[in-house]
Amino acid sequence: MNRGFLESLKNSNHLHSSSLFRLNNVNVDFGKIRALKNVNLQISRGEVLFVTGKSGAGKSTLLNILSGDVEVSSGTVTLPSSKIFVSQVFQDLKLFENRTVEENLWYAFDKKIYKSKNEFQKDLMELSSVLGIKDRLSHKIKGANGGMKQKVAMLRALLSKPEVLLADEPTAALDKESSTKMFDLLNFYNVRKGLTIVWATHNRELVKQFPGEIAHLESGKLIYSGKACFI
Repeated sequence: MNRGFLESLKNSNHLHSSSLFRLNNVNVDFGKIRALKNVNLQISRGEVLFVTGKSGAGKSTLLNILSGDVEVSSGTVTLPSSKIFVSQVFQDLKLFENRTVEENLWYAFDKKIYKSKNEFQKDLMELSSVLGIKDRLSHKIKGANGGMKQKVAMLRALLSKPEVLLADEPTAALDKESSTKMFDLLNFYNVRKGLTIVWATHNRELVKQFPGEIAHLESGKLIYSGKACFI
């Protein structure tokens, strides 16, 4: 990992802990299918939460509730205020296929959060180096494989400097080494910048290597909630 870039983040203020998301007795129905069943969950500011479970367990539905894209059938949901910037990397990566990798990353540029384009370009180049895609910046997205697209989507999200990141299986197309690099990078953002991370994944073995909380779903039910190291 690029040590110079990581060191540059150390002076960032760490966000104070407080509740951002709260689900009370939440049920979600899609027709006759109950996707989530009586889920109770609280996510605090600065927390890392891994949402685990097999395909169809309800992981994506839970993240869509947190993003505000799905309304619950019953129960109550508290979401962050509009002042909290939430970025998401879901299975629809929303990349522009006919644009280059670098052009896709530039869609994260915002004059309200960067002093200049040069500052943004510096972060873009350093983050690209961290995940090993610096030599692919001029390549068009339509020629990239699934793993490359996931890296681009994640870097674009981080370049937008969110306070909360919601990610749904963003390493599904990555090998173990690339997945570990991604986890390392996000863990650093959590520790140094106070980034709140909610990460849905089926890879429980990889989750065990990182500090954080876990919410494990089975058939729409929250079976376990607690420290990831105890699963």
